[in-house]
Amino acid sequence: MPPEAQTVQQLVRYLRDLLDHDRQLTDVWVSGEISNLTRASSGHIYFTMKDHSASLRCVFFRNNNAGQGDQLEMGASLIVHGKVGIFEQRGELQLVVDFVQPAGVGARQAEFERRRALFEAEGLFDPERKRVLPRFPERIGVVTSMNGAALHDVRTVLQRRWPYAEMLIQPTQVQGDAAASSIAEAIDTLTPKNARASWPDVLIVTRGGGSSEDLWAFNEEPVVRSIFSCPIPTVSAVGHETDITLADLVADVRAPTPSAAAEVVTPDRVELQEQVRQLQLRQHQQIRQLLMRAREGVTQDILRLDRALPDIEHWRRRIEAVTNTLHHQMTIATASIRNDTTALIARLDALSPTATLDRGYALVAHDNGKAIGNAFEVTPGDMINIRWRDGSRQASVESDK
Repeated sequence: MPPEAQTVQQLVRYLRDLLDHDRQLTDVWVSGEISNLTRASSGHIYFTMKDHSASLRCVFFRNNNAGQGDQLEMGASLIVHGKVGIFEQRGELQLVVDFVQPAGVGARQAEFERRRALFEAEGLFDPERKRVLPRFPERIGVVTSMNGAALHDVRTVLQRRWPYAEMLIQPTQVQGDAAASSIAEAIDTLTPKNARASWPDVLIVTRGGGSSEDLWAFNEEPVVRSIFSCPIPTVSAVGHETDITLADLVADVRAPTPSAAAEVVTPDRVELQEQVRQLQLRQHQQIRQLLMRAREGVTQDILRLDRALPDIEHWRRRIEAVTNTLHHQMTIATASIRNDTTALIARLDALSPTATLDRGYALVAHDNGKAIGNAFEVTPGDMINIRWRDGSRQASVESDK
């Protein structure tokens, strides 16, 4: 009996699954010359990659070819990256392209540019997301090898510039196949989600110089994404000044060397002390100027008050003059009143009956005290009072003669 037959669709999908699960075929670089170039109205680009003995159909979909499609020209030599797939409707093998690079660039450099374009499209290198480094860090995290010169350089600079900060070192591999996962794990270890209080204020990811192969771990996706998701500001210092890694591009700040990274994250205590001294001098000068201006202001206020207030001495002299005048006038008035009073008393004394009595006369009055002015006011038998200067007597009228 013949074996059970598969449908074409089943076989093609089986082949597609094989291709999708083959890691070597899902991450492949191919170099060759372009032919049969077609730009569809949908935005997709179709072409063939060929060399002297073989050819391979390629498709560059619109969502991947933005900014890169202009490099495709008939007869151009390119290096392309993509994955091998199968076009089910025709059962044709094809390369699904996601990145193109002109021929002549090394495969490693081409892969660097591909990853760079991929991460840039995702916004991992966006300048707006870059964070400002803390000015006075209390804890500084360092992810690097314990055996490299980078750690020594960083420690030396930190102790010289800012010995007040605590240095938190997280050892890691910095090259080799396992380096990328080790670096990413070290970054995550220093910033555990459930222990925010233990985080450093800033993180340095660093290693010393080396070949591009030695530095390649810092271009790997785990490292790039770990730095991108790091919750604290990061500084990348990988290799020498001329070395650029993807870790440098995604970090908040890129330093050309490990020593420079240590300088970037810390203030110089000597310079800071000088700044404080200069600030104190400026403050003292400002205080002196304020005091001088205040003293001048008080002086001006006193002068204004002197001008606004009356002249106390002037008024004192005037009051004394008025007082003296009043006293003089009172003296004169008192003397005049005294003289007038004396004269009046003298007149009253002259008119007083008592004064008459002093001259030897007597005052005759009825019993009721009414003076008797003539003899006809009394009759015999009336009782009268006779008053002399030195006493009085009561008498009775005996006759009218």
